[in-house]
Amino acid sequence: MSIIWTILIGFIAGVIAKLVMPGRSEPSGFILTTVLGIVGAFLATWLGQALGWYGPEQGAGLIGAVVGAIIVLVIWGAFQSRSRA
Repeated sequence: MSIIWTILIGFIAGVIAKLVMPGRSEPSGFILTTVLGIVGAFLATWLGQALGWYGPEQGAGLIGAVVGAIIVLVIWGAFQSRSRA
């Protein structure tokens, strides 16, 4: 159940992250926004577990997932600006 919960939280986090950081170089569309949020949620969960903030069976919450999705957006934007140069 924890993976399904992470995917659900990731979807919501992706939508919130796109609202916080809109831009032309970020991915657009429903599918890419969902994937962005899910990757952000998994990133936040992995990072939180590695730093000892979460237990082994504990996942990132909504705020952590939004922060993870924003980190993924920043990385995406850095790669997009390099490919256009």
